Amino acid sequence: MPLVTSKEMLLKAQQGGYAVGAFNAENMEMVKAIIEAAEELKAPVMIQTTPSTIKYGTVETYAALIAAEAKKASVPICLHLDHGSSFELAMQAIHAGYTSVMIDGSKFDFEENIALTKKVADVAWALDIPCEAELGKVGGKEDDLEAEADTNTNPQEAKEFAERTGVTSLAVAIGTAHGFYAGTPVLDTERISEIRQAVEVPLVLHGASGLSDDQVRECVKRGMCKVNFATELRDAYSKAVKETFAENENTIDPKAYGKAAIKAVKELVMYRMKVCGCDGKA
Repeated sequence: MPLVTSKEMLLKAQQGGYAVGAFNAENMEMVKAIIEAAEELKAPVMIQTTPSTIKYGTVETYAALIAAEAKKASVPICLHLDHGSSFELAMQAIHAGYTSVMIDGSKFDFEENIALTKKVADVAWALDIPCEAELGKVGGKEDDLEAEADTNTNPQEAKEFAERTGVTSLAVAIGTAHGFYAGTPVLDTERISEIRQAVEVPLVLHGASGLSDDQVRECVKRGMCKVNFATELRDAYSKAVKETFAENENTIDPKAYGKAAIKAVKELVMYRMKVCGCDGKA
């Protein structure tokens, strides 16, 4: 089917008490793996690209690739701009065919974040495209941005932020970090419940790669409606390629290690979809 927006799938997740898996893709193989997993599990899915991925391949390239693959699928697929770094990039993504965008103004102070987010959300709303934003700082490194310290989201600020900007979903900080964890993450899951009581729009969990199944389930139970996975997909992909060369160092056909990578990423995506509870929800 054609690409769909994230609005209906996230509202359904909010009402149903599960989360939609949102998976970052870097190339055709990862796109195919994610869609194959969604098809097999009959799950709605969001495929995401970050600014550095877009710099590598352009919004037009990813939009065309994912739209073509989505047309062959029977499950709802949304193409989402993850961690949009500017108003201009968000507009380029929408113009190219993205059906959901995120504008990340979390590096700015509260008022500057609101101003940038509202600017994007207003245009997105007029075009019927959902807009995600981030409040609070998720630790670790995401794309070209690196947080020096974690600042968890204040529930009342989240309420004011959502109301003033008009975003359709909100990523909040509860102690997660982008990338793999050096130690055991300590999550403020009670904060999710507090934010959920204050904010009406669906909540988004960033930095889920490396969290335990129980941690993800607890976050979803408390109100997270979208869970992002990126680092662990790249890790699974790369390991599969390395294993191919370890078995036959003279491999020269990209399709050989491409197929191995698709299989590895698909298995991981299916596993994470089940943890999020979105299997069978298409």
